Order: sequence, then C-alpha cells, then structure tokens
Amino acid sequence: MDDHPVVLAGLTSMLSSQPDFEVVGSASSGEEALQMLRLQTADILLLDLRMPGMNGIETLVALRANHIAVRSIILTSFETDEDIYRSVQAGAQGYLLKGAPQAHMIEAIHAVCNGKRYFPSNIAARLAERLMRSELTAREHEVLQMLARGLTNKEIGSVLQISGNTVRNHVNSIIEKLDVSDRTEAAMTAVQRGLIEISH
Repeated sequence: MDDHPVVLAGLTSMLSSQPDFEVVGSASSGEEALQMLRLQTADILLLDLRMPGMNGIETLVALRANHIAVRSIILTSFETDEDIYRSVQAGAQGYLLKGAPQAHMIEAIHAVCNGKRYFPSNIAARLAERLMRSELTAREHEVLQMLARGLTNKEIGSVLQISGNTVRNHVNSIIEKLDVSDRTEAAMTAVQRGLIEISH
C-alpha cells in the first residue's frame, strides 16, 4: 500500500512475478486498504508510513480496532527511532526501507507470513535503543517542543503557567531520558529521532 502509483505498480509487478506470492490488491490510502481488507482476506499487508489521510500508524491501529487479521510490514523511506517504535507499538511485524534489495523484501514476507518478525539489524538496533529509553511524559513533550522553538525556562513557565523551577526539573528530566548533555542537544536529538516536528 503506497500513495505513489509508480511505486505501487513496481511492487505489484515484482511480487506477482514470485511463484509463491499472489497479490490480491493494492491501495493508495489507509482508508482504501481498510475497505479492501473488509471484503478480501490477505496474509500480508505492505504499508507505507506517510500517506494522505490516514498514515501507516493510524492504519495499523484501525486494522486492530476492526479486528482485521492481517500481518503488516512497514515499507517506508523513513527510519527515525520514533517511526520504528510507533510502528511496532501499533502492531507491525516487520520494517523495511524502500531502498532494501528485492531479496530482503521476499525474505521479510516469508518470515512474517510464517509468524516471525522481520527487522534488519540496523532497524532492530535502533528499536532496542529506543525501547531502553524511558518514555517522555506529555508535559515533557510540551516543554521539549518549546525548547526546540528556542524559548527560555521563564517563557516556557509563562506559557504553561508553571514555575521556572518546575520547568527546570522537566528540562533536567528530558536531558536525562534522552541521554544528552544540554537543552540544545535535547532539542536537536528530539527532531532527529522524530520525537517532535518543527513547524515552519
């Protein structure tokens, strides 16, 4: 499932040429995939993360909510720690980058079809590292977002209506959880890992 027709056509053609695979359908959005899987059973769903409308994570969550039994492999160009982590949290059994060799994709489909998980070693290492880090609280996320926008502790306190002391405690907790040395590095690391997005 991909919102780029060329990618979709290439994938369909490549997978259809495999003697033990049958492509039962293709969709260009999460909504379309859900609709199709309500009417047609499939063993494996290849799913892109970034799509118009429902994204890949939301599609995984919706599949679960609708009790649609299909095993999913994320096939994407994105590999931030948060993308990988959220995909697994939402129920993905595999994660591949779009540039992966064809042999890896076939291997991933076979593995996931047989009830296993498939994460290339670099993706698995990032997932393990992300799982070891403590979750940031909702308030720490808010503080981190403001740090990234360059606000001082006093300004953050004023926006959130909390004391500068409380903001400082949050900032120290964020620095510790992200395993960084200061607030600037915390903001940079958060953007790199996909924890927060900077709106232009």
